Amino acid sequence: MKLFVAGLPYDLDDNELEEIFEKFGKIASARVAMDKMTGKSKGFGFVEMPNDAEAQEAIDNLKDISLGKKPLVVTQAEERGGPRPGKKY
Repeated sequence: MKLFVAGLPYDLDDNELEEIFEKFGKIASARVAMDKMTGKSKGFGFVEMPNDAEAQEAIDNLKDISLGKKPLVVTQAEERGGPRPGKKY
C-alpha cells in the first residue's frame, strides 16, 4: 500500500521518514517530496509498505501526531491518472 504523509517538518529526510514507519512493518520505499527549484522539502512524502495490514496500522497510529508544528496526515495515496490540470508538459 502506498501512503501519503503530510505535515512533515521541512528538515526531515527520507531515512528519518522510513524510521518513523518501520516501527509498523517492512518499508519498500520512503520519499520526502522535494521542490525541484529550491531543493527543499515540500512538507509531504510517500511511504510504500508491501503489507496492507501493517500500512493500515501505521495510518491508525500516526495520524494526528505532531513531529513539528503541524499534525501528521497519513492516508492511503490516490493513484494519479494522466496529466494534472494546469500542468505543462
